[in-house]
Amino acid sequence: MGKFCKDPKVVTADDFFFSGLQVSGNTANRLGSNVTLVNVDKLPGLNTLGISLARVDFAPYGLNPPHTHPRGSEIIMVAEGTLYVGFVTSNTDNRFFTKVLIRETSLCSQLVSFTSSLMWERPMQSPLQVFSSQNPGVITIANAVFGSNPPINSDVLTKAFQVDKNVVNYLQKQF
Repeated sequence: MGKFCKDPKVVTADDFFFSGLQVSGNTANRLGSNVTLVNVDKLPGLNTLGISLARVDFAPYGLNPPHTHPRGSEIIMVAEGTLYVGFVTSNTDNRFFTKVLIRETSLCSQLVSFTSSLMWERPMQSPLQVFSSQNPGVITIANAVFGSNPPINSDVLTKAFQVDKNVVNYLQKQF
C-alpha cells in the first residue's frame, strides 16, 4: 500500500526512529504470542524503502499461527531460544518444509507459514522478522476463513475442508 512522501520541509528526526522493540509484548492470549510490527505507519522514514520488521514474543509453546504476507517476503532471525518454523509451498505440490531454529535464519517467501516456541521453561528471546515491503500485510488463515464477516457459508467450508458441518460451525463460533 503506497504512501505519499512527506514534504521534506516538515520532516523531523522522529520520522526516522521507532522506540518500542525493546519492550516485550503481551503473550497472555489464547495463542501465547504477540507481534510488534514496525512498518511505514509507525516509522514514516521507511516510505519507499521497501522494508519493515517485526518483533514476535512467545510464551512457552506459543504460536504465531499459519499466515501469509501478501505484499512481502519474510526472513526470520533467532538470536536466542528455540523456534519451530514451517511453511507450505503453493498448489499443487503443497510441500511442507519445517526446521527447528537455534540461532539460525530462515526464509519464507510469501508462503503460508507459522512459527512456534519450543521453550517450556521461560518465554523465549524474541525473534526478529524482516520483510521485503514497507507494508507486508498479514492474513491469518484461520481468522480469514472461519472469522470472516459476514461468515462464509458453512456448506462451502464443510466441502472445502471435508469435515462435518458441526466442526465448521464450532470453529466459526470461536471467532
